[in-house]
Amino acid sequence: MTDPIPPPIILIAEDDPDDRLMMQEAFAERCIECRTCFAHDGMQLMRILHGEEQLRDGLSRASSRPDLILLDLNMPLKDGRQALLEIKSDVRLRAIPTIVMTTSDNEDDVRYCYGAGANAYIVKPSSYSGLLDVVSSLTSYWTATVTLPRRPERYDRD
Repeated sequence: MTDPIPPPIILIAEDDPDDRLMMQEAFAERCIECRTCFAHDGMQLMRILHGEEQLRDGLSRASSRPDLILLDLNMPLKDGRQALLEIKSDVRLRAIPTIVMTTSDNEDDVRYCYGAGANAYIVKPSSYSGLLDVVSSLTSYWTATVTLPRRPERYDRD
């Protein structure tokens, strides 16, 4: 008998409150089992990933490792480029799929992010229906198609 697979935790680093609300609604509509949590800037994202701050939905620190990270590039305090470099440089974090989701369609940004280890780069759609399509594709691929490493029961810094 196999253990049940826990619902996927998707950590979204997004500083814009309107974008956060639309993402929350889109995930609620297209991936009911997904647990979405938000970081409002790159500093908070890294505190969450290092277990120094709890996820906003009340998960324990031991479960703070997400299954997927959606990362905006242009955020205050620490931008997405810096956060991406830190995530992919940390042996404990680099296996977490990190998807850049930003308004920038600049080719230099795309190249930089893939070079830094991003697993995908998505330009934010301009409509809610486009966002629903993106969320459907993301959740279908990352939660149903691929096999990801299991989330550790404990997340120790060292």
